[in-house]
Formats: sequence, C-alpha cells, structure tokens
Amino acid sequence: MTREEIIKSINQEIADEYGVDASVINPDAVIFDTLNLDSLSLVDLVGIVQFKCKVLIPSAELKSIKTFSDLYDYVESHLPDNNKQ
Repeated sequence: MTREEIIKSINQEIADEYGVDASVINPDAVIFDTLNLDSLSLVDLVGIVQFKCKVLIPSAELKSIKTFSDLYDYVESHLPDNNKQ
C-alpha cells in the first residue's frame, strides 16, 4: 500500500463514518478538532483504521498521533512488509 493509497483509504473511511467532507481532512489538521471527537469516538476511529489498514495501534501510541499526517505516518511505518510496495 503506497502512502497515497493509505491517505485515500483513511480519508474515505473517516468521511463515511463521521459524515464529514473529505476536503476538511488535511494532513496538518488536528484529528480531535476536525472530527470533534471524544475518547470513545477516538477508540472507534482507531478500530476503523486498524481494520482497514491491517495495523495495530496500541493505546500508548495514541498520544503521539495528533494530526492526520501523524496518523498516515504511523500507518505507513507499521504496515506489514507484505503490504508495502
């Protein structure tokens, strides 16, 4: 999965799940602010990303994921080797 595919996949899932226009999802945007998340919604978001991208995001790592770019970077760096292109 390329970075562009990661971004497209995550953004589409977020847009569908949270009913937001994909145009508000930009790499530098803060996830909590953009999606107006609470802690339970964050758990849902993590579950969606883990399922869609086949990566594990431990709760301890969530503190370092603030922006969408942070999320894309994390997913890209933790993809199983057989999914990287």
